Amino acid sequence: MNTKKHLIIAILALGLSFSSFLLQKPEDNGFSFRKLPNTAFKVGEKLTYRAHYGLINAARITMSVDPVMQQIGTRKAFLVRTEGETLKSFDWMYKVRDKFDSYLDEESLAPLRYSMSKRENKYTASDAVIYYHEQKKLRNLKGELAMPVYTQDIASAIYYARNLDFTTAKVGQSYPVDVYLDNKVYNLAFKFIGRETLSTDIGKVRCIKLRPKLVVDRVFKEDDDMTIWISDDKNKIPIRVESAIKVGSVKVDITAYENLKNTFDALLK
Repeated sequence: MNTKKHLIIAILALGLSFSSFLLQKPEDNGFSFRKLPNTAFKVGEKLTYRAHYGLINAARITMSVDPVMQQIGTRKAFLVRTEGETLKSFDWMYKVRDKFDSYLDEESLAPLRYSMSKRENKYTASDAVIYYHEQKKLRNLKGELAMPVYTQDIASAIYYARNLDFTTAKVGQSYPVDVYLDNKVYNLAFKFIGRETLSTDIGKVRCIKLRPKLVVDRVFKEDDDMTIWISDDKNKIPIRVESAIKVGSVKVDITAYENLKNTFDALLK
């Protein structure tokens, strides 16, 4: 049998394996999903960003919510997607083509499925995950992994964080979140830093300033090397991200937005 036929059979076997696992009946342990109201985003939302590496305009990033609600088993879900790619003029230096998809349960804002593909210069990686919150476990391409209930992933965590209530937050207050990444689950958090008004391509925006705890890996040197500003209104859309990395610094700024759920009250006239 040639290599191509081997590959086709492997892909079909993997698909059948995942399908049969999805059809398994969950354990009858009285579990019911939490009800976490989504006040921040809706189907069809699209956010666009430019990324700077030092002083160089290096990449374009989009965060979007699919216009159509998805059906995962008996659950309705948002398909949220984050995509990043370096500009053609920057590819010669460091080529990036990253894509992260998460199917976010409409009622609980917990991910039900997740997939990612990365190409960062010569580094490539991919993953696919099915979450079983009622059983506190997930299944990925490597097998099963225990996890806390309502574990998030890199694509869904920001949409979950957008629904946190910072109205009475105090400087230094921490909001814990468990995040799955690269076959591990990390106990992370968002820390409230304060409020600030930023000048951006879309105008001046009142912002909430957060500092996420990071996973120290091949990209980040310290677990507090990133700061995120989100709009100080019901939408809580990411406005700016600044981060130190092992080979310099990256700044991401919003350039456009479409189909927000609420009036953009944080945008100053």
